[in-house]
Amino acid sequence: MTAFDSGANADFQFDLAHSPERAGSDSIKWRKYAGRDVIPMWVADMDFAAPQPILDALQARIAHGVFGYAHAWPALEAAVVEGIARDHAWQIRPEWLVWLPGMVSAFNVAVRACTRPGDGVFTATPIYPPFLGAPGNFDCRLLTAPLQRQGERWEWDWDATHAALADGARLFMLCNPHNPVGRVFGRDELERIAQLAEAHDLVICSDEIHCGLVLDETRPHLPIAALGPEVAKRTITLMAPSKTWNIPALYSAFAIIPDPALRARYRKAMDGIVPAVGVLGLIGTEVAYRDCAPWRSALLDTLRANARQVLDSINALPGLHTTPVEATYLAWIDCTGLMAARGISDPVRFFEEAGVGLSDGRDFGLPGFVRLNFGCPPERLAQALERMRRAVLG
Repeated sequence: MTAFDSGANADFQFDLAHSPERAGSDSIKWRKYAGRDVIPMWVADMDFAAPQPILDALQARIAHGVFGYAHAWPALEAAVVEGIARDHAWQIRPEWLVWLPGMVSAFNVAVRACTRPGDGVFTATPIYPPFLGAPGNFDCRLLTAPLQRQGERWEWDWDATHAALADGARLFMLCNPHNPVGRVFGRDELERIAQLAEAHDLVICSDEIHCGLVLDETRPHLPIAALGPEVAKRTITLMAPSKTWNIPALYSAFAIIPDPALRARYRKAMDGIVPAVGVLGLIGTEVAYRDCAPWRSALLDTLRANARQVLDSINALPGLHTTPVEATYLAWIDCTGLMAARGISDPVRFFEEAGVGLSDGRDFGLPGFVRLNFGCPPERLAQALERMRRAVLG
């Protein structure tokens, strides 16, 4: 569990009246359906304003008026180190940090640093779509094993994972908390992955961008590199403030690489290709980790209520099913029953015609599913779920 004081949560408002109007703005999420009565619930950014301390710090920096080149400074590094220790009980060192402008570039750099053409890169499906394309960007082979839904949770298929890794894998690309199935993998699962990585001599690249969005308080996030020094020395951990504090367009992320040799390889793979993080992104990162814990605590209260609303509403509809979301603000919805019963070939189009825009499971490697972003005011979520109910029951 996180160690946040939620006593002041009533001071933060995440309802419709206090959320900025995004329709007609530069938002790719909202522009996709410009001119149509479709509620956008696809791409993973939230409809809430960023925390006020971040906005104030950005305004102050803009008022300075000079935007020269900048690198991470000691107070920023200290905020990240202290935030990770506070939130995840993992003590890292400032020299382990490598700054990047985003998560997708970060794990593509990992593929470049850790493989040669023809090597295998493993990930479990369904998965955030850029995972599936990254190996091919460097002439590597994509190796996969499917996660399996067992009851109300998605679980690893260890036999399939072991078989896939045996096919020349050099890199294990992990997503934890998982996008899109919403799992927070437990210590036993992470230890099993660490054992497989050691047995196959793999580097682990762990995308942990949603680690600040754990909804199930009985399942705290554990960075796989925090298991111990042996797994840490073969792990590249990727984190960013973008999802938790809703600042993705500031383009600030970081890799945590304890092993000096692996860190040097990673930096070498960045040379000449990956730009530095802009100063506004660095400022936003420092303030997020240092000053925005109360805002996050209040946000989590809202997301937990939204997650319950999605779970109850979706599972009450014939032909649809979703599992409890342990982390993220993303619900992974099985539409295969609805498709079979109604002769629907494209569930995304079906729900778009009902006025709700969702992400297509085909892009994640699992057709017949959709992903719903519930990082929005509860009133907007209720409207979208009602539209889905009418479409399914109509």
